[in-house]
Amino acid sequence: MTQRQTLEALSGLLLVLFVAMLSGTVVSTALPQIIGALKGSQSQYTWVVTATLLVSTASTPIWGKLADLYDKKKLLQLSIVIFTAASLFSGFAQNTAQLIAARAFQGLGMGALQILVQIVMASMISPRDRGRYYGILGAVMAVATVGGPLLGGLIVDTAWLGWRWCFFIGVPFSVVAFALLQKTLKLAHVRRDEVKIDYLGAVLIAGGVSVLLLWITFVGESFDWLSWQTAAMAGGGLAVLAVAVLVEAKVAEPVVPLDIIARRNTALAIVASLAVGMAMFGGAVFLGQYFQIGRGYSPTKAGLLTIPMMAGVLVSSTIIGRLTTKTAKVKPYIVFGTLVLTAGFAVLAFIGGDTPIWYLSLGMLLVGVGVGASMQNLVLVVQNSVPLREVGAASGAVTFFRSLGGTIGVSVLGAVLANHVASNIADGLAKMGVKGGGGAGGDLDIAALPGPIQEIVRGAYGDATGHIFLLSAAIAVVGIIAAAALKPVTLRDALDLPAETEEKPAAGVPADEVTAAGR
Repeated sequence: MTQRQTLEALSGLLLVLFVAMLSGTVVSTALPQIIGALKGSQSQYTWVVTATLLVSTASTPIWGKLADLYDKKKLLQLSIVIFTAASLFSGFAQNTAQLIAARAFQGLGMGALQILVQIVMASMISPRDRGRYYGILGAVMAVATVGGPLLGGLIVDTAWLGWRWCFFIGVPFSVVAFALLQKTLKLAHVRRDEVKIDYLGAVLIAGGVSVLLLWITFVGESFDWLSWQTAAMAGGGLAVLAVAVLVEAKVAEPVVPLDIIARRNTALAIVASLAVGMAMFGGAVFLGQYFQIGRGYSPTKAGLLTIPMMAGVLVSSTIIGRLTTKTAKVKPYIVFGTLVLTAGFAVLAFIGGDTPIWYLSLGMLLVGVGVGASMQNLVLVVQNSVPLREVGAASGAVTFFRSLGGTIGVSVLGAVLANHVASNIADGLAKMGVKGGGGAGGDLDIAALPGPIQEIVRGAYGDATGHIFLLSAAIAVVGIIAAAALKPVTLRDALDLPAETEEKPAAGVPADEVTAAGR
């Protein structure tokens, strides 16, 4: 493709990515209103988000592998159709169970869109030039992340629209993106015969992760940490994942190629991506809830208050993307991003129900800058070390683990938040002489509660939110260690690796050294 054709195709790719990101963030400020209208609970609140992330995470490596085997353009258009149908189903949901199911279906399309856009870009642009375009891609993601909460708040605050339009709003964008890609995207496709998809491995990975996430959601509330249910669910989930590893090691076309993720830089990038994933999803989900329930702001104001974090992503990803292309270096920016990200979480760990807005803005700005500096560069590290034919599987692997980090983050942080909220509410009601309290926080329709109870519930959410960011800061430290251990790489100018570097490394020679020698 010529430069003009590349830019034309990018318009459709960036639009479809915008649609996918918007669908995730548009509900962040609207979700308290949505769950309140549907009479849902805190656990259901978490699962409206987790269901989408879970399916998106489980399907990401499958889409990545399919992109290596089949027509990327057709796969991208298929994912748009899936996403559009799921958006319509979500908008017509009549209760939280239907909404969670529809959002899970939507996650299938979201996972495909987010990974396929990166894979298609990798098929058109060399790794070094990709740094600049990934900066634009990061900026688009930031605009969607900024605009999503604002749009969601505006929709639920507008009486003649209603919360259902949070899901309907993405449909026309999806149709336009489909048409743009049909007209502008032209990729050569080499058909491979005798292709085999590892469906067993995909089912085992999805099943093992799902069981562990279910255990995280219910432990401490429905049953104790030390109980037979914990042994069955945690042990069973780990056992299923162990079997998945054995299957992936033997099949000809693994969903998650172990030889790729076992390489030093790929493995370290995956570890760092777990922390970044938690920042992306956990921060946006629970900050919106904090501002609305803990501080009493409207959905629109809650969206406005999260602008510092999204502005940090926008500015950081744009500037760092250009610097990456100019210098062909990537490790310094990843280390910088993880350091700033951890500092942002540490600042937010001390928030409460009466924390000044300027202090909250500082913490959110630091988190945004950290995400923008590290997120796409972690993908670049992996893509730069594999031949073009493996870009789909490699990109799918790192995106899978980043999404897994977000999914685990939302589940773990949601469980921690729910436990602290219940404890705080029980203490507050006990001071009023009400025994056996704590269940008042189960219904998120705060406006329906009596005035004194409202104050107790708001205070409970405000004071409990800091605990989840303290946990996030501790996990982000692991990201710093992983980023510091990355082997420095120089982004290549060629679209593909030289032929000699695609061969398997000799015994005792690390794959990363062979790749470096090829450059």
